[in-house]
Amino acid sequence: MNADISYEVHIGLDWKLHLHSLVSAHKKVLIVAPATVIDLGQISDYAASRNIPIFETPDAENQKDFATVERLWNLLGELEFGRTDAIIAIGGGATTDLAGFAAATWLRGISWYAIPTTLAGMVDASIGGKTGINTSAGKNLVGSFYSPKSVCIDTSWLTSLSDRDFSAGLAEVIKTGFIKDPSIVELLTGCSSLDDARTHAQILIEKSVAVKAEVVSADFKEGKLREILNFGHTLGHAIEKSAGYSLRHGEAVSIGLHYAAHLSQESLGLDPVVVASLVDLLAKFNLPTRVDSSAYSWDELLASMAGDKKSRDGRIRFIGIRAVGEVEWIESSDPALLARCYEKIVL
Repeated sequence: MNADISYEVHIGLDWKLHLHSLVSAHKKVLIVAPATVIDLGQISDYAASRNIPIFETPDAENQKDFATVERLWNLLGELEFGRTDAIIAIGGGATTDLAGFAAATWLRGISWYAIPTTLAGMVDASIGGKTGINTSAGKNLVGSFYSPKSVCIDTSWLTSLSDRDFSAGLAEVIKTGFIKDPSIVELLTGCSSLDDARTHAQILIEKSVAVKAEVVSADFKEGKLREILNFGHTLGHAIEKSAGYSLRHGEAVSIGLHYAAHLSQESLGLDPVVVASLVDLLAKFNLPTRVDSSAYSWDELLASMAGDKKSRDGRIRFIGIRAVGEVEWIESSDPALLARCYEKIVL
């Protein structure tokens, strides 16, 4: 893959063998991982046998805050990490976001590697070089574009992934299909259940990574083209923040996809049959598509979207589709239209 640097995304490689090769390539490495992953992968024993320090993170989005990255920076200082040393992130998307940001900012940039352990991490977060943390103002507003030296995707991690987390990852896969690769939509439409989709995990990952690699290689710092990867994310991020990150990222994106589909129908003439097919596909994999109006304030969501990094001069930008695989930007929409589309996804 080509971005700020060229690097390899290994799909189907044994993560333990890859980890050993990374450890052998550097004088010092630091493993960054949440406790659940450390236990599941028996990482403590490996690290102890080689005197490798581990930075244990909180779970999920709770690790993407200033206090955690400050603790990580302090540990790097205590360990006297230099420019030739490296961070190895083993975990979901929040872990790779955090570790990548720490690597980007320590000594203005040291090497880091990603070993994603969730479907969302494999198809989205670990690919493309976006790193960052959350603030009270919003999600991923502090960060950098800083690619890993390599990504190792070992699908064996998925066997222990909960159905909820696998479904959440599928939201990103479905997004990728609707913006650029209809064969993903066809494959998932043909799946009879979530268990059936699990049997196709590797091909779904390969297809999704190929789409993201193509887009990011053409527009690493999101000049414009890369924004198509934000389909469903404008409202999705606002919902995620409003929910206090109690929803999985993919669950919030799923709701955002439903909203973006209705906005596409109103603004771009998207066939309502396509809208229905998207909603049906999300629902088949137990993903939420609607919001409880008593739990979310439209005015607060609107304000959050206006402050999102995807907005321009206070104008909210959405990614829409005219058809499956045909993307269009939606800007400066009538507030009444935005509110009307929201009403279509309210319970």
